[in-house]
Amino acid sequence: MQILAIESSCDESAVAVVDSESRHFSHEFISSQAAVHRQFGGVVPDLAGKEHRNALPELIGRWRGSDSFVPPNVVAVTVGPGLACALGVGLDVAKELANFYGCPLLGINHLRGHALSPLIPLWLENRPWSDLFPHLGLLVSGGNTLLFTVDENFNANVLAETVDDAAGEALDKGARMLGLPYPGGPPMEELARSGNPEAYHFPRAFTPSIMKFSFSGLKTSLLYLLRKMQIDEIERHKADLCASYLQAIGDALVKKVDYATKKLKPRSIGFSGGVSQNDMLRRKMEAVCSRQNLPLLLTPYPYCGDNASMIAFAALVDGSHGEKSPCRFHPKLQL
Repeated sequence: MQILAIESSCDESAVAVVDSESRHFSHEFISSQAAVHRQFGGVVPDLAGKEHRNALPELIGRWRGSDSFVPPNVVAVTVGPGLACALGVGLDVAKELANFYGCPLLGINHLRGHALSPLIPLWLENRPWSDLFPHLGLLVSGGNTLLFTVDENFNANVLAETVDDAAGEALDKGARMLGLPYPGGPPMEELARSGNPEAYHFPRAFTPSIMKFSFSGLKTSLLYLLRKMQIDEIERHKADLCASYLQAIGDALVKKVDYATKKLKPRSIGFSGGVSQNDMLRRKMEAVCSRQNLPLLLTPYPYCGDNASMIAFAALVDGSHGEKSPCRFHPKLQL
């Protein structure tokens, strides 16, 4: 089976094809809008929609013009959550393709794509995964911070989610305060490598009995600290500020994972989402799994950010969860 997938939930236009028989992604194309939105310090919805309308036909053309082109048996498309104007563009393109090739159209939850992405390496290598359930997953991206379980039937149950800023949003806003470009995660991580994570103390919101994530206090704490510092002082200590800020985010995340692991006794832990590319956060997750003697399933770097491969994989794993006809987009869709 050839599954063609389209992702356009935010500022990445992506197309991918998964071949279920040979277990590989035969095509993977991504067009990033990061440079377009950087001058505004964040994603501009109307501009994102326009960029998707320009990029998706080009990516589809590259797929159809390839030597290994095979018509799809299924078209899968992200239907939410995300920006309405961006989701709508992807859905329109997917509907046209499904109609042209006379195949089913599946609406796929973007968050399920991230949640299942740690399983991609196992599927590619045809390794069993039945003994990894129940699975505890941590999804950290620009717009979402979720802790959840997945059972052997791939049913997800959300344990904790953000009540204000997501971790990725806190990174972007913190980076903006420090004069770093959008998206803020990569430049902040680069500076943090040469900084002292113990130089500054930032709050870690954690209440064991209340499973939720909150990063607005962290962001405010950085703001107040910077107001007390001179510009030249900020520049001298920017690496330490980044390292300490990242440390606080990492501690808040792993405390929830550690607590949930002890309470629920999962058989594996997964780490996914765009922010999961951060090496410091990966090391913290590895330390949790080492203490709990559990396997850590890390989403491979190419599939951490918004991409169509994870959407194709989610359609392959649990296509029954996708909407068929009518297929509508849902900007506030939940996991």
